[in-house]
Amino acid sequence: MNRIITFATALLLTLSSFARSADSISGDIKTSFKRNFRTAQLMSTETRETFTRLTFKMNGVIMFAYYSRSGDLLAVTRNILSSQLPINLLLSLKKDYSAYWITELFEFNGNDDSCYYVSLESADAKVTLRSIGDSWEVYTSTKKQ
Repeated sequence: MNRIITFATALLLTLSSFARSADSISGDIKTSFKRNFRTAQLMSTETRETFTRLTFKMNGVIMFAYYSRSGDLLAVTRNILSSQLPINLLLSLKKDYSAYWITELFEFNGNDDSCYYVSLESADAKVTLRSIGDSWEVYTSTKKQ
């Protein structure tokens, strides 16, 4: 569980980097990606210290696959619309965070764990929530200055 939290934190903090061509990734990652996503169209790659992110399109949907240096698939994410959330999560957001706007929303699947992350902002604060079943927990929270 700590590994998932650490990885998700790194994922949320990944805001900017340089895209690289598919030729710049290791053979282990290429092999694993081709095995996991046979029909996918690789769009770009991004190598970080602890993982490599591959942006790809499959069935008309843009997704992101995160691989370890050794080629192990860590997680797959995709950005979604708020209307694609399960109804209980959507209603909870509307009720409890009506003064906030959504700045980022994605579905996370990794290590047999599937959940949603939503980043919200108001004039005074930034909050990131993580879904746990049919409810949200505060993942990070900061006050604006």
